[in-house]
Amino acid sequence: MKNSTSTSHYTRMTEESIPRLIVSLSVPTILSMLVTNIYNLVDTAFVGQLGTSQSAAVGVIFGYMSILQAVGFMFGQGAGSIAARMLGSRDEEQASRTASTGIICSVGIGLLMSLICFPLMDPIIRFLGSTETIAPYARQYITYILIAAPAMTGGYTLNNLLRYEGKASLGMVGLMTGAVLNIVLDPLLMFGLNMGIAGAAIATAFSQVISFLVLLSMFLRGKTSLRLSLKKVDFRPRAVWDIATTGMPSMLRQVLNSVATILLNSNAAAYGDEAVAAMSIVSRVTFFVFALALGIGQGFQPVCAFNYGAKKYDRLMSAFRITVILAESILIVMAGAGFLLSGQLIGLFRDDPRVIEIGTRALRLQFVTLLFLPFTMAVEMLYQSTGHRLGASLLSSARSGLFFIPALLILSAARGLSGIQEAQPLAYVLAFPLSIWFVYRFVKELPKQG
Repeated sequence: MKNSTSTSHYTRMTEESIPRLIVSLSVPTILSMLVTNIYNLVDTAFVGQLGTSQSAAVGVIFGYMSILQAVGFMFGQGAGSIAARMLGSRDEEQASRTASTGIICSVGIGLLMSLICFPLMDPIIRFLGSTETIAPYARQYITYILIAAPAMTGGYTLNNLLRYEGKASLGMVGLMTGAVLNIVLDPLLMFGLNMGIAGAAIATAFSQVISFLVLLSMFLRGKTSLRLSLKKVDFRPRAVWDIATTGMPSMLRQVLNSVATILLNSNAAAYGDEAVAAMSIVSRVTFFVFALALGIGQGFQPVCAFNYGAKKYDRLMSAFRITVILAESILIVMAGAGFLLSGQLIGLFRDDPRVIEIGTRALRLQFVTLLFLPFTMAVEMLYQSTGHRLGASLLSSARSGLFFIPALLILSAARGLSGIQEAQPLAYVLAFPLSIWFVYRFVKELPKQG
């Protein structure tokens, strides 16, 4: 039965109509991301009712949560990319060994981060960008996030393994379970039990643990071709190194996003809690819109890895072109609507005139330049999913590191708050020509399909 199921899945990934396949793999991912981001936005709105400092505290701790996500994504996309190529070449046993090693490493690093960060909580909060008024709330919030850290890193890894296998619908069940539970618990704990921002943190931590357990059950109940087992874990340095370096572009992307968030909060803090809250809201609203295009890209990743492993290179490049067209089409519609409604969107989360003023300009700039992202995103995923580690790492570093961080430091010094609002949009634009050069190199070096 397993052989028949695996053969059927292989046939689907390497022969089914590309547009239909990408859409079918993207829809569960998009739904998961939408629900997760709806939770993030609802959480932001609920916390915003507590006050501007509490709202800013969530934005500050979001930088640390992004680092946990970076660990989970590194092992999940690293192990997932390798496993998908192995499944494409029909080596299921080695694919399962890679997946088992990836999840154990992810949970272990999450636990280590929790143990190290608990005694260093106060300096970490300051480093993340807390002001004196934000710090008490940030401390409450991060306490519960640290408790759930191993489940958070593990959950991100499991979801990526499911996506790369082409079982995004199973990942959707796990993520949506956690997100819906979070949305229900937020008002209950924050207002019903009068726990304030601690209630929001407990809701997030508990929901992440439940999500992890649901995702893990998909593998343990035999719903996947990948079989997770402690007996399959390979702790040889070479095996762990292969997973980590293949997933490094995801780690770089997430870590640099975290550093960018920290620098953004630190620079914005000079203009008051309102500026920190505004830029935090802008980041969440922007990602909500981009998540739709990103979901299409994540549907492309297993198709890319499978067909690269199966040496179907023409099909791989067709999938790349279709991904860019679909993602760009969605983003044009969403960014256009968001641009027109920027002020109203910021006002939904914090009814503070200064927050709305700062956030509206920043959001409009980001919506205009988001149109450069689908192509850049697809090129990054193309390189990572085919195991081109160095190129993928350079691409991942460019937008949030090479371009954004210098832009933020230079523009904030030269133009103050206006420069802070302009830094991220400028980085989006600068990354675009670099991506064109990388895809040209990829196509030039791609073997001819036999």
